[in-house]
Amino acid sequence: MKKSSRRSFIRKVGLTSAAVASGQSLQARNIQILKSRIHSSSAETINIALIGSGIIGHYDTDAALKVPGIQLKAVCDLYTGRLERAREKWGNDIFTTRDYREILIRKDIDAILICTSDNWHQKIAIEALNSGKNVYCEKPMVQYIEQGQGIIDAHKKSGKVFQVGSQRASSAAILKARELFQQGIIGELTNVQAKVDRWNAKGAWNYSIPTDASPETVDFDSFLGTAPIVPFEAKRFFRWRNYKEYGTGVAGDLFVHLLTGVHVITSSKGPEEIYALGDINYWKDGRNAYDLVSGLMKYPKTETHPEFQFFTQVNLANGALEGGFGCTLIGTEGIIDIGWNDFRVHTLKRPAAPGYGGYDSFDSFSAKQKTEFEKWYKATYKGLSQEPMVANPVNYVPEEGYDDRLDHMKVFFNAIRENNPGLIIEDSEFGLRAAGPSIACNISAEKQAPVKWNSDNMRII
Repeated sequence: MKKSSRRSFIRKVGLTSAAVASGQSLQARNIQILKSRIHSSSAETINIALIGSGIIGHYDTDAALKVPGIQLKAVCDLYTGRLERAREKWGNDIFTTRDYREILIRKDIDAILICTSDNWHQKIAIEALNSGKNVYCEKPMVQYIEQGQGIIDAHKKSGKVFQVGSQRASSAAILKARELFQQGIIGELTNVQAKVDRWNAKGAWNYSIPTDASPETVDFDSFLGTAPIVPFEAKRFFRWRNYKEYGTGVAGDLFVHLLTGVHVITSSKGPEEIYALGDINYWKDGRNAYDLVSGLMKYPKTETHPEFQFFTQVNLANGALEGGFGCTLIGTEGIIDIGWNDFRVHTLKRPAAPGYGGYDSFDSFSAKQKTEFEKWYKATYKGLSQEPMVANPVNYVPEEGYDDRLDHMKVFFNAIRENNPGLIIEDSEFGLRAAGPSIACNISAEKQAPVKWNSDNMRII
């Protein structure tokens, strides 16, 4: 997904560079550069710890350390090789452990990054909040819908900052798209079409497994948590997203990104009805989580948006080389077509006069009736155009080097420094409103039946 978006960005930067080199302004080419709206409020020191030092753990920590004043004090992981790598990368002076509880009792840790498998999100989040830590929890916030209220309650009781790690909530593209949507640029929203498609093994979560993986180097029993006890299997630990026992599949992992963007743009609390189909279509490699899920959701009318339909799909075996990521908001007068950190706006105004001829019943009329019809038409629509008004599309592309994950981290740390949890868009309630419908897609696919969702109470009816 990120690789594909980088290629898209490079192409767009090439487009803007060519425009400048040829003397054409960005304005003339209808290209708007998106810049970060989020700045660090201060450089006050905040000490953080990472729990779960896998792929996302590194991405999140690297982004956090780019924020002025952030210091990494400790790292927890259940694989000894990752602890060794943490010391190599971030310094031998950091504290490393296999037991996250040793981090939670430390008084010098202000904030925790939870980047574990999904089955550990709720337990660690609640314990971290109860221990007085601010929490950044990777998406989806929970593995099971019924776990969500526990985090919400602990969050409210703690008074601490809690943010879910779907960085689209802080993306310059999403925030600008929200602004344009609220201005009514595409008329009345009717439906949303979204997808995340991938084509290769890494995109399908078949990540590299170290050759020294064994019961000695991996605390497999702790990894299992409350999941069924099974013999050690390196694939389950290093490719946990492929298993329902530890993850939430493509719906929980990737639909959340799409729902997060749509909910920020429309200020929606979520759908009221969800139906999904799922299958293991290609990656029949021992996984039990679907590699293809299609979801259809009905959103009710609210004060911030009309009733609309949301169709979404993830296909981990798309035959196109790059797969694809996209989310298109379709309105009565245009569309907002969103990539990862870029988007395009198309608008149109329908003609006041309907027109006639071409693929129309007019040609089936008799010659006499055609003459009569043309007289009537000219009298009825006198002076009105029958041509649509279509504006040139406007492309919004990020400035070079833009990182939405970094912006998301800035929001998190600003809220801590200002002691203002209200700065967070993607808090615990927002997190459940995105995770709940996503996970409900798995439930619907398994039951082969619709799921009714109460977006106010954030639970299945």
